[in-house]
Order: sequence, then C-alpha cells, then structure tokens
Amino acid sequence: MQQFTHLFAAMLWAAAGLALLAGMPQLSIAVVIVVLVNGFFAFAQEYRADRAAARLRELVPARATVVRDGRPSTVLVADVVPGDLVVLTAGERICADLTLVECHSLSVDASMLTGESVPDRPLVDDRVWCGTFVVEGEAHGVVTATGSHTRFAGIAALTLSAEPGTSPLTLQLRRVVHTVSGLAAVVGVCLFAVALLLGLAPSAAFLFGLGVTVALVPEGLLPTVTLSLARAAQQMAHHRVLVRRLEAVETLGATTYICTDKTGTLTLNQMSVVKVWTPTKGDEALDAAGYDPTTPLGHQPGSAATAALNAAASCVRGRSVQAPTGEWRPHGDPMEVALDVAARRSGHPAAPTAQIPRRLPYTAARRRSSVVLLDEAGPRVVTIGAPESVAEILTLPPRELSTVVDEMAREGLRVIAVATRAAPDWRDAADADLEHGQTLLGVVGLEDPPRPDVSAAVARCQRAGIRIAVITGDHPATALAIARQVGLADPETPALTAAELPTDSSELAELLSRPGGLVVARVNPEDKLRIAQALRERGHVVAMTGDGVNDGPALRAADVGVAMGASGSDVAREAADIVLLDDHFASIVDAIELGRSTFTNIRRFLTYHLTDNVAELAPFVVWALSTGQFPLAIGVMQVLALDIGTDMLPALALGAEPPHRGAMDGPVRRSRLIDRSVLTRAFLILGPAEAVGSLATFAAVLWSGGWLLGAVPEHNLLTAASGAAFMAIAAGQLANAVACRSATMPAWHRSGRTNRLLGAALLADAAVCIAFVTVPPLSATLGGTWPPALGLVGAAATAGLVVLVDSLHKRHRAVGRERGGSSG
Repeated sequence: MQQFTHLFAAMLWAAAGLALLAGMPQLSIAVVIVVLVNGFFAFAQEYRADRAAARLRELVPARATVVRDGRPSTVLVADVVPGDLVVLTAGERICADLTLVECHSLSVDASMLTGESVPDRPLVDDRVWCGTFVVEGEAHGVVTATGSHTRFAGIAALTLSAEPGTSPLTLQLRRVVHTVSGLAAVVGVCLFAVALLLGLAPSAAFLFGLGVTVALVPEGLLPTVTLSLARAAQQMAHHRVLVRRLEAVETLGATTYICTDKTGTLTLNQMSVVKVWTPTKGDEALDAAGYDPTTPLGHQPGSAATAALNAAASCVRGRSVQAPTGEWRPHGDPMEVALDVAARRSGHPAAPTAQIPRRLPYTAARRRSSVVLLDEAGPRVVTIGAPESVAEILTLPPRELSTVVDEMAREGLRVIAVATRAAPDWRDAADADLEHGQTLLGVVGLEDPPRPDVSAAVARCQRAGIRIAVITGDHPATALAIARQVGLADPETPALTAAELPTDSSELAELLSRPGGLVVARVNPEDKLRIAQALRERGHVVAMTGDGVNDGPALRAADVGVAMGASGSDVAREAADIVLLDDHFASIVDAIELGRSTFTNIRRFLTYHLTDNVAELAPFVVWALSTGQFPLAIGVMQVLALDIGTDMLPALALGAEPPHRGAMDGPVRRSRLIDRSVLTRAFLILGPAEAVGSLATFAAVLWSGGWLLGAVPEHNLLTAASGAAFMAIAAGQLANAVACRSATMPAWHRSGRTNRLLGAALLADAAVCIAFVTVPPLSATLGGTWPPALGLVGAAATAGLVVLVDSLHKRHRAVGRERGGSSG
C-alpha cells in the first residue's frame, strides 16, 4: 500500500477526485491509471530488488563444522541435524540449539536473546542457542534443535514486521520529493488563481492549474532510484561484492579513506612455512608450499626444527583434508593449515583430540594460544603466538630472538614463536599460571605472497584521491614489507604499532591523513574503532575492513563496514554493510567505482526528469501570460502520456549507465543530488531549449494553416499542431536522454554500445509516442493527431536544438575549467 499512498500518489489521487467533481471523467481516469501504473511499477522494482538481495545472500551460505564418522567437515547449516556434533570456534554464529560436551574458555554473546551486553561463560552440559555468537574460546556441542524448532526462531519471527532504517540517500531523495511536490502544488494553485482573474471559466482554470501541478511532479523518480541501486548491487555481485544494505552502494562512491587488513585482503591468504629458526641450530629454509601433506620436502629439517614444527602443529585445529576427488584442501585458518602441512611432511601425524585434554584459545588480548599435550614424554604445555607475546612467558628469552624476528618480518614473513614446558600440574594450574615458565623451541616464518593484481588496485585508489592505511595485527616489519610490495608504502612511510598511536583523536587523524600511506601494526579491535572514529571526525568517508569476532564495533563505526566472506567471522559479516566474497582488496576498489557511477547516474536521470517538467510547464505558462490568445499547445492528458511514455524507460536506462573511464580519476566530488549544476542544466539549458523548440513547432504549424494570434484555431489544425508539439517534446526528451549520459562530453562522443538498454528504451519510446498520435482512440483521448511534415521537421529540429545547446554549454564549461586551471 505504501506505493499508492506516498506524497506523489496522494497528490494525484486528489487531482483525480477533483477532476471527477469538475465533470472531467476522462482526466480522472487517466490520473488514476498513472497512479496505478507507477504503484505497480514501483512494487515490481522493490520486489525485484528484494529477490536480488535474497539471491545475493545465497552467495555466502551459512556453514558449520560438524564431526561425522570421526572427521571434521564443513556443511551447510541447512544440512545440520539433531544429534550432530558441532565444532564451535571464535567468531562463528551458532547454527542450532546445542548442549555442550566439551568446552575451552568459551564465551558467547547472547545479547540478541537476553539483552545483556556481557558475554555468557557456559560450561559443559550447558545449553547454547541458535543465532548467538562465539566471542572467545572453543567448544563441541550436540545439536538438540534446528530451524523453526530453535529458541531463536520464535524471536526471529518478530522481526518480519520491523521497518528498515532510513538511509542518508533516502532522506535526501525525500527532501527532493517534498520540495518538488510543494513547488508543484503552489505553482498550480497560483496559476489557477491567475487564470480565474484573466476571465477563464472555473473548469478551464482548474484544468490549467491541474495541468501545471501534474507537469511538475516527476512520478517515476522513486522507483527509478530503487532500481538503479538494486542494479548496482547486482553488478557488484559480479565483482564478488555482496551488498547487505542498498544505501551502502552510494556511500561507497563517496569513500575517501580505506583502512585495510593485510592477510587475505592484500595477500593471497595461502600460507606456507618457508623458514624455521631454533636457538640451537639457527635458520633452516623449508619448502612446504601447497596443501598436500604427502609431498616430500626438498630436505628434511633437523631435529630441533622438526620438534618446533611438531609442537606448533599440535597446538592448532587447522588441517589439510583430502576431498573425495583426491584433492587436498585447507580446513580452518590458513596459518594453522600451513603448520599442519609442514609438520606432517616432516613426519609428524596430527595429534588426536584425546591427547589434548585442555586448551587456552587465542584471544586478541593475549595474542597466543596454548594446549596441554599428553604424549610419550608426559604432559606438557605447548604455546604458539606472536613472538613478543610468547617472550613474556619464557623463563629466559634468547638474546637474538628480537633480531631473528625482525629479519624474518623485513622479508615479509609472518612470524610465529613456539614454546613448551613440562606440565605435571596441568590439572590444578590456573589458566594464568599454566603458560608461564616455558622454553623457546623456535620461530617459524610463513610466507603469504601479495595478490598479483593488488598493485593495480592500489594505483587506482591513489589516482582517485583515496588514502589507504594498512591496519593489521601482524608484525610492523612484515606489514611494511607487504605494503611496499603492493605500492602502499614509500621509503618514508612509517610502520607504527598501536601502542605508538596518539591518544588524542585529532592528533591521530592528523597522523593517519599523512600523504604516502601508513602502516599500523599490532592493532586490536579497540584500536580499529578509535581509528575509524578519528577519521570520520576529520570529515573522511571511511571504509573499514574486518574479519574478526571483535571487529563488529569498528565495522559499524565506519561509513562502510567491509567484512571478509571467505575467511571472516559470522560476527563481522553481520556487522558489515558489504561482504567481499573473495576477500580481495581489488574488489573494494571495483565497488567504489560502481558506487561513484551510481551516484552520477541518479543525478543523470534527475536532470532528465526535471528537463521534461520545464518543457511540459512552458505551454501552460505561455497560455496564461497571453491571456489565452496563444492556444494551449498540449493538454493535461498529453502531459500524463509524456510522463509515462518518455520519462520512465530512458530514465531507467540512464540508471544503468556503466562507469566511464574517468570515474576513478581524481578525488570524489562531494555534492548534493540536486545542486546548482543540475538545476542549471535542467532549468536554464536543456529545459528551455526543449520548451522553445516545441512551442516554435506548435506555432509554425498553426501559422502555416492560416492562424493569427488571438484567433481561435480550427479544430483539426489545433489537434495537428498539438500533436506536433507533443512529438517535439518527445523528440527533445530522446535527445535529452542521450545528452544526459555525460555532464562533460557532447552526446555524439558516447558510444551506444556501452549502454544498449538506452538504445532499446529510445526505440520503444519513439514507437509509443507515434502510437499516441496515430491510434484513433489514443489520439482522440489525448487531443493530438499526426502532425504535418512541418511539424515533423520541427520535432527533429527540437531534438537537434537540445543536442546543440547541450554541447555548447559543455564546451563553455570546459573552457572555463581550462582558464581556471591555467590561472591557478
């Protein structure tokens, strides 16, 4: 019902009622048809947009890890059944109601069910609920309920009636709609009064005022905008970008700052162990690329390096798993899979779960994880993590540790330290005491090469005036090395740690805004939130990437939250505005280009709509100013026919205009949807040209038939002249659509092959307009017939005049820009 009750529709319903009361049933029926056509059209577009969004969501289906036949496997959530053993890890949305059978430092965010912001700490035999999120820790749980039988399902049903929030773009459009509608009503009432004062009959004066009001109302504006955003979202899906909120399409186009993660976004996220350093043997190179654990190594590492790799592999859950096709694929975190592959290639089988009775999972605060390992040597603790974090729990850190770590990091390697100690007290020791007093086994260097096309994407951002900062939890030297490889850092670019960032937000924003890029390492989620807020306070439009369980606040605080679809957590995807299905930085840049193009397209068809309104209003104004001595060139029925016949299809085609080659050249121009440029083109350039051409065509046909100013033209002559004016406005609109494809280039410089939809729309419009003046029932209802040859020439001349005036205006602006540039 909303499509039939918004402000535009309410005005037209009122007009239909008044026309009926005034004894003009044909006009009343026509206005009702316009309301119904627009309403059903808008409904169809919104339904199509909703269906498109549903199809796009299917590109990132929810998955869960279950243990079946003793082996972990990833399945669709829809395939999880009661009795399944589900593996829970940090960052996941719990897919069903579960009873916990194994639990390691588990923390669950159940705020959507309980309203409590403090995470729960469930234990073995406790219940956890579908739809909640794992904040920290790990657990196994047996499924007790799925789908509509879960506790969450009842609450989710309540959200069906919830109204979505209002986007900035929607608010701006509403302001445009209210302004235009108010202007139309005021002008219509004023000219109705003028017509009465000039002696017109009340019915004629009402017809005049109603025509003015209808002429100024762009009925197809809102559905056109909806379709333009929906189409852009579909195009982004082809670039592996899932848009969760349509308004994010336009916001992306205004992005001025990107805070990007390193791993998986700038790099391939395909890790392999390439180096192991041990205190006793020093460096050992290793070639463990690929996921096949049965592939022999080029050379077997020494016993010290093997011990470090075996210990590290015992501490992780990631595994290389053989698919039914025989292909080996990663299951779990890529870094953990790389450690598993290296250890298995060196002869170490993965430790059975029964040998690991206790775990201390990785957290952002600790930056390490530990397990209690029971093997033939007796119980011991094994810890892996960031070298500086592991160094805190060592009895005696080797003096050369920091030097080794820095050297590996400068090579662009991700560095992991491995330590261990005997743990006969593991049953009674508190978590805080269990890890301390360890001995360093070694340092492992893992290679994650940059994506091959990231450098080109970075260069596009730099041309577009978009600043980029690498925000990562990795070692600063590692992040700086990758940033230099992809062109994000110059020799002067600093690599700071989060601890070195200023505490004052204005100083932080000043630092982040330095030219030449910036690398911030060892960042925790709170730091990312502070960075996003500082940049927004400085006026930047910020796109922030995130994949972790605690990245939600930063993703929400940014103007555009960007989550990783392939490797990110469910928490991050839920908080984000868009999801990168391939985790690729270049996909963000493609989406920004499409966002810029979408905003430009909306301004294109706004210009197109407003131009038509000027041409439709001009005959009524001339008729009133001449006190009726100059006949009314077109009637209200013809105005309605023009709005439906010439506005809708070309406007939709303009909304599908692809990005032009210069879309990413130069910084984004921040402007309103309707500004002086749009108003000038519509009301002072294109609109007057179209109005002058159509009125001149109307007058020429009348004069050629012997009419003199002030006389009442013969009926057949008047309908032929009116048909000529109608055709002239229609032809002018066809030219206007071509002219609106670019705000800077003449119409003939844009190839028709780049927007084939526009060509089809113009042909369809031409056919419809010809039908309006040739099909007897239509022409009789509208009041215009097929024009004489002079009228056709005038229609063609009107189209040519629109193109000529548009090109001269663009040339004048170009000369002004050149003079401004040379004088500056």
